[in-house]
Amino acid sequence: MLKKQQAKSGNTCKVTFEIAQGELPETLEVENVYLVGEFNGWNPTATPMKYSPKNKAFRATLALEPGQDYQFRYLVNGQHWCNDWAADRYVANGLGQDNCVVTTPEASDAS
Repeated sequence: MLKKQQAKSGNTCKVTFEIAQGELPETLEVENVYLVGEFNGWNPTATPMKYSPKNKAFRATLALEPGQDYQFRYLVNGQHWCNDWAADRYVANGLGQDNCVVTTPEASDAS
């Protein structure tokens, strides 16, 4: 799930990335989930996601530039890549899989 909210200043868009535990591979005992993408230089440990027992989901919120496309994926236990099925679209990543894309709204188009 992606939730987008324009910052009051209009200079950034707050994007909450969330993946429910039920969307992760059932065979994995999940130890950690990281948000990895263009916004953090594809660093596999730069953006840890916090688990919410109430929502049974992993979540991270970033302030991103409005009117931009950002490719991303979720990395589980440092070795299993997962996509967000609520992404705005998908693009081939050249490795035989797709990356998710989030498009931040223009300053006046927040949703």
